[in-house]
Amino acid sequence: MMAELTTLAVAALSLLVEAPMHPYEMFQTMTLRQTDQLVKVRPGSLYHTVARLERDGLAREVGTSREGNRPERTTYEITEAGRDALQERLTTMLASPVPAYPEFALALAEAHNLPLDQVRALLERRVDSLRAELVGVDGGVGRVLAKDLPRRFWIEAQYRRTVLESEIDWIDSLLSDLADGSLPWD
Repeated sequence: MMAELTTLAVAALSLLVEAPMHPYEMFQTMTLRQTDQLVKVRPGSLYHTVARLERDGLAREVGTSREGNRPERTTYEITEAGRDALQERLTTMLASPVPAYPEFALALAEAHNLPLDQVRALLERRVDSLRAELVGVDGGVGRVLAKDLPRRFWIEAQYRRTVLESEIDWIDSLLSDLADGSLPWD
């Protein structure tokens, strides 16, 4: 039985649906499209993932090329089994919530171990970082709109924007409760 596709494998197979690519080209495309904001990707982990996809029959080698003094690059394409596995995994990912165990939730649960002034300062710093990230997302959305790409290709940016706005609003409300004493901190 084949292991469940990782998020990086899903991203790699999705690129191979578009066109045959070599892993470094995949990495460059993921970085350009900011997929690295959605899934942890490094060149080494991507090469390993593509090798696993090939081993499992989900991708296959279609050629090798060399440009100048650069190392040889092997290009891969998705197989029918790869398309089926991608569709199956996306179906599960879209329909079934899975606990993410975010660090922030744990930090909130244990924040009572820190002094109030420190908690407020840390939350204010987090909000500043989230607002900066929101500006980055908005910039990406602007670039996508300028390219006139269909919305279906960038709905994750709208999702990220909504999540960021929600977290900022929630933390602002918490900071207000801490400031006015409606959330005591003894």
